[in-house]
Amino acid sequence: METSTLNVQADANDKKNFEQFCDNVGMNVSTAINMFMKAVLREQKLPFEVRSNFFDDLVYEKLQEAELEMSNTSKRYSKEKILESMNKMIE
Repeated sequence: METSTLNVQADANDKKNFEQFCDNVGMNVSTAINMFMKAVLREQKLPFEVRSNFFDDLVYEKLQEAELEMSNTSKRYSKEKILESMNKMIE
């Protein structure tokens, strides 16, 4: 197997703590990084959730707008209309 060098930049304290973790579980950093890469390639996804709060914030903002509109008018929304509106936001 041909190998290649991978250089990454990391916070110095994080690097030190990661090296200590790896040592505590009986491996070196290179082994841990290779395990990470193999898991990503095998599963075709990161082994943890990566997400933004953008969608949560957007939904919260839209719910606040709807609540304000409903308190100022007699307008009401059906469950279907709400789901339709939310689906448009995520498209």
